[in-house]
Amino acid sequence: MQIKGGARMVKMILQRLIQIIPTLLVVVTITFVLTRLIPGNPAAAVLGPQASVEEIERMEEEMGLNDSLGKQYVDYLKNIVKGDFGKSYSYNIPVMDLITERIPNTLLISLTSLVLAILISIPLGIVSAIKQYSAFDYIAMVLALVGVSMPIFWLGLMLVLVFSVNLGWLPSLGMGSMNNGLWDVVSHMILPVACLATIPTATFTRITRSSMLEVVNNDFIKSLRARGLKERVIIYKHALKNALPPVITVIGLQLAAAFTGAILTETIFSWPGMGTLITGAIENRDYMLVQGAVLITAMAFVFVNLAVDLLYMVINPKVNYESKGGGA
Repeated sequence: MQIKGGARMVKMILQRLIQIIPTLLVVVTITFVLTRLIPGNPAAAVLGPQASVEEIERMEEEMGLNDSLGKQYVDYLKNIVKGDFGKSYSYNIPVMDLITERIPNTLLISLTSLVLAILISIPLGIVSAIKQYSAFDYIAMVLALVGVSMPIFWLGLMLVLVFSVNLGWLPSLGMGSMNNGLWDVVSHMILPVACLATIPTATFTRITRSSMLEVVNNDFIKSLRARGLKERVIIYKHALKNALPPVITVIGLQLAAAFTGAILTETIFSWPGMGTLITGAIENRDYMLVQGAVLITAMAFVFVNLAVDLLYMVINPKVNYESKGGGA
């Protein structure tokens, strides 16, 4: 039976991996087209306003911008297959070198915000479910609704205004340096992490509450209470275990969303990650850098979704391997 289930899971993984290929191809195509629609000339952006027409034309030739769009697209696809994402126009170094330099910074605030959201939201959701319709439950759900509805760019600006400008407690820009001590890095992380954790915290709280309410009203929970088990054991050993699968699914989706959502947060706080890299590339008409950064972000998104599906199936073996749709 286990062998049969394992074979089905392997088949499902292969199907998902095959599905990822057209997804990434669509991302590459759309990004390629949209970058060419950005107003401005990449060669002129690189050379600056003092460049002559002859210098710009020479630079366009070096960049391959004089080739037809079809040839540029085909050449780019061929290079991607080889693992070559091209060279940045602005930095004049390989795109992958820039991405590998910035990704750890984005993962730092993304994962930290996700861990913070989990530590806050799951206990809140559990208590709200146990104390349904209490004052605590109402307050928690109102705060969760506000957190989900709050625009992240507005929240970021308000955090900067209150804690950096008015109170002067925390720095608002940059990442800090370990050369100045651990607190320098941590203090620079607090505002962007708090901003990025708001929506996941609100989302996890609501999902945990609804999932727990569904479980605690089941007959097997009532039978456990009838057998005299302690309420704490019932809630945390039995109810929470059965309520976790949908929560884990949402956590996985929010992990991918946090990675992409960090783009806006990093821009607000000038955090040197993928977000500021992409916005700077767009401003400089750096086609190669935009395409490479967006593709890597899309790959992170689809592979995280695949990992979430696999984790869900491990936790809940009743999932139909053949019919379940994929997030990838």
